[in-house]
Amino acid sequence: RGRMSKLKIALAVLLVLVILTAGTVIYLQKYVMYDEDGRPMMMLPWQGEDAPPPSSGTADPLPEDPVVIVQDPVEPPPEETPKTVETAAFSMPPEALTLADWEAAFAAKPETCNAVALTLKDSAGRIYFDAAGAVSGAVKTEADTAAALAAVTGREDLYVIARLGCLHDSRAANADVEGRGLKNTGGYIFYDKKNTQWLDASKPGARDYLAGLAQELAALGFDEILLTDVSYPIEGKLDKVAYGETPKGDNLAGFVEAMRNALETYDITLSIEVPEIVITTGK
Repeated sequence: RGRMSKLKIALAVLLVLVILTAGTVIYLQKYVMYDEDGRPMMMLPWQGEDAPPPSSGTADPLPEDPVVIVQDPVEPPPEETPKTVETAAFSMPPEALTLADWEAAFAAKPETCNAVALTLKDSAGRIYFDAAGAVSGAVKTEADTAAALAAVTGREDLYVIARLGCLHDSRAANADVEGRGLKNTGGYIFYDKKNTQWLDASKPGARDYLAGLAQELAALGFDEILLTDVSYPIEGKLDKVAYGETPKGDNLAGFVEAMRNALETYDITLSIEVPEIVITTGK
C-alpha cells in the first residue's frame, strides 16, 4: 500500500512515448519531399547543402503589385448572308437563233430584264444548236446560229439560260426504242393522247443522251440549264405505261442525279421547270 501499481507506471510510460512520437512526426513533416514520380522521401537538413528546402506547407505569396491583364473576348466575325439576285428574264421563241433576231430582241427587251432564256431543245425533240450528240434529223439551225449563240453567251450584262426539253422527245425515243424509249405494257413504244412518244427516265441510254446534250450546252458558256419536261406522260392511257419495277419518283430522281453528275465539272447552274399541273394539283 502507498506504492504506484506497475500498470499505472506502464500507462504513463506509454503516454509519454505516444506524445514524443506524435511530436516527432509533426516536426519531421516539413522534411518530407516528393520525387518526380510522386513518391515521398525524407530530406533532413544535414543531408547536404544541395538538398531542396523543406516545404512550409503554404503556397508562395503573390507579388506585392500583381499585374492583371484583362482580355476582352474576341467575337467571331458575323456570317455573311448570301446575296440573292432576282432574275427577270425575257424569252426567245423556240427556233433557230440568228444574229438579226437576237439584235432585234435585245433592243426591244424591257429595261428591267437582266436575263434571257433560249429554248435549245423543245418538247418535239428539235435541237437548235450544233449538237454533236443529237439523233439524226433533230438539229435545226441557221447559217449564223453559232455566231448568234456566241454573241448571247458573251454578254457580261446578261444571265443566259438554256432551256433543255428532256423526256418528251418523239425523235430520240423512236431512234432507239429499246435503249431510250418509253414502252407500254405490251412491249411496244408508248403513244400518249397526242400520239407522241417519250423517253424512259429509268433507261441509261435516255439519261446519257440528255446528259451529253447538257454538257455541250455548258461548254458553250451558258450560266444556267433549265430542264423542262422532267416527267412521265400525263395524258393518254397511262395505265398502259410500262414504268418498270422501280417507282416513277425514283426513276425521275435518278435521272436528275445523272444530269447533275454530268455537269459537276462545269461552272453552271442546273434547274428544273415545274409543270403547271404539279403546281395546281400538287401531284
